[in-house]
Amino acid sequence: MVSKEVLRHLVIQQKTQIEQPGDLVERTIFSHVLDAMNDNRVLILTGIRRCGKSTLLKQLMQGAKNYCYINFEDERLLSFRAEDFGILDEVLIEVYGSAGTYFFDEIQNVEKFETFVRRLQDNGKKIILTGSNASLLSREFGTRLTGRYKLFEVYPFSFIEYLRFIKTAVRKESLYLVEEKVNLTRAFGRYVESGGMPEYLRNNDPEYLKTLYDNILYRDIIARYSIRRQRLIRELVGILASTVTLPFTYNSLKKNLGLMNAITVKEYISYLSGAYLFFELLRFDYSLKKQLGSPRKIYCIDTALCVLNGFSLTPNNGRLLENVVFIELKRRGGEIFYFAGKRECDFILKDQKKITMAIQVCYEFTAENRERETKGLLEAMETFDLSRGMILTYDQEDELQAEGKTIVLKPVWKWLLEESVR
Repeated sequence: MVSKEVLRHLVIQQKTQIEQPGDLVERTIFSHVLDAMNDNRVLILTGIRRCGKSTLLKQLMQGAKNYCYINFEDERLLSFRAEDFGILDEVLIEVYGSAGTYFFDEIQNVEKFETFVRRLQDNGKKIILTGSNASLLSREFGTRLTGRYKLFEVYPFSFIEYLRFIKTAVRKESLYLVEEKVNLTRAFGRYVESGGMPEYLRNNDPEYLKTLYDNILYRDIIARYSIRRQRLIRELVGILASTVTLPFTYNSLKKNLGLMNAITVKEYISYLSGAYLFFELLRFDYSLKKQLGSPRKIYCIDTALCVLNGFSLTPNNGRLLENVVFIELKRRGGEIFYFAGKRECDFILKDQKKITMAIQVCYEFTAENRERETKGLLEAMETFDLSRGMILTYDQEDELQAEGKTIVLKPVWKWLLEESVR
């Protein structure tokens, strides 16, 4: 239990901090969240720790009236329990006045928080929450607030957000003007290496990144799921970071880790995915059973975190490029798979029941890899009756005709920006 005096001091202190002006980067997702502020659903912003969720809350507060705010990450709230919400509500009213909108940061740290949220919603309040664990939030709300919440996933900076951060203006014409294209290509190279975690980009301190990774691993996974074999999960993270974009099976990882069964590996990867550190990509198959039984691929939330955990920048820059493309596809939404027949295609996109696009990623399209890159793409296009496909490269642009189909070559940086500068 937390005393009312401690809560009052904490709420006042956090209010002062959240109201301080700052140089905030416009997030692409902001307008979508803002549109949902007018309905009566609970809004949930989830994403990896320190990716900018709290800053997004701050931006929402700037346009809100009669709101209140508390961040449950504060160590003084470690003993906070569900029964303390009544006292907290009194303190919030004393400090902010009667509020119609409640902003709760990292609320998943409190057990049975959903009961209080449900009560507030029943009383006509608007609630916006953030959390660093998608599976936990969806599980709790699935039982208490089915159909009464909307979830938004927040990712580290996209490339357009990174350009806003470094104060590089980009217009539609920038994609075609030589000097501006050169500057954008250079900025993209830095983005691939540095990733999109906001605070790391501000201080460029590897120790910050290491501390962030340790916090994610310990607080969001080891402590939350009471994992005793800490060395094992750290070894698993190292293996996954070193093999991003490559196929794997739970059995192969089991052998590498010296385990007796693959269930532990499957559970640990689900924890890593729930904390937004890694993501699995399934091979497409019309048979769900075959799809689930096929090798998967692994991708990391951020290239800088990937490098920190053992990924070498060279000669694997093509794999980092593929990781950037995957995270952007996740950000845009929709179903993503990889294709494997006689050859392989990196990504196929599914909209409802139809495959709509096939994408191959390679750092440089050359005479040596031309057949490998095009054959896998063409096989996927033929399988799903697609007339156009895409090969994303670091900085090449062209259009090819092969086997009666069109293959568009495009730089990843241009593909990332096209939807943002229309």
